[in-house]
Amino acid sequence: MSNLPFSEVMKTADLLVERPVIDQAIARMAGEIAKDHAVDEDGGGQADSPVFLTVMHGALPFAGQLSLELGACGLDLQFDYLHATRYRGQIRGSDLIWKHRPATPLAGRRVLLIDDILDEGHTLREVRQWCLEQGAVDARIAALVVKQHDRCCPGLKADYVGVTVPDRYVFGFGMDYHEQGRNLPHIYALGE
Repeated sequence: MSNLPFSEVMKTADLLVERPVIDQAIARMAGEIAKDHAVDEDGGGQADSPVFLTVMHGALPFAGQLSLELGACGLDLQFDYLHATRYRGQIRGSDLIWKHRPATPLAGRRVLLIDDILDEGHTLREVRQWCLEQGAVDARIAALVVKQHDRCCPGLKADYVGVTVPDRYVFGFGMDYHEQGRNLPHIYALGE
């Protein structure tokens, strides 16, 4: 992988997903999530508000937009966040480090894990397992981006998917290249 300055990376980056496509994907996901959470398991009445857990920092732009779309769909949420990372500003992952765990008790609650990308899934697998160990009755994953490859952790998948991208290093719309480019409105891949 490249260690070029970000300004040089942008000169050869490939635009993969433009903002209008991202917006449409998030609106579609919100409809799917709202439908799945509209009634409790007995089929009657509005269920309790799910705990909306944003995986920082990358999921922040996605989570903000998704939460507003869910509000427009009539789904109330209880916000919290977590910060668990394997990357720490690098482009290759290592051991999971918890920087912040949610303060909201999860016992007996439905959880929506909001993340920017599902690549191999090591972080999401551990975070999801932690939520279930805390007593969450359900922990569903909403990922803006899912990479197309066969290296994902066995049995792990996103319950709600925004867009799929090729198996390349991607950044923008929350995802970073050495902590840069998170605020780009589109999704790019490193130039090949």
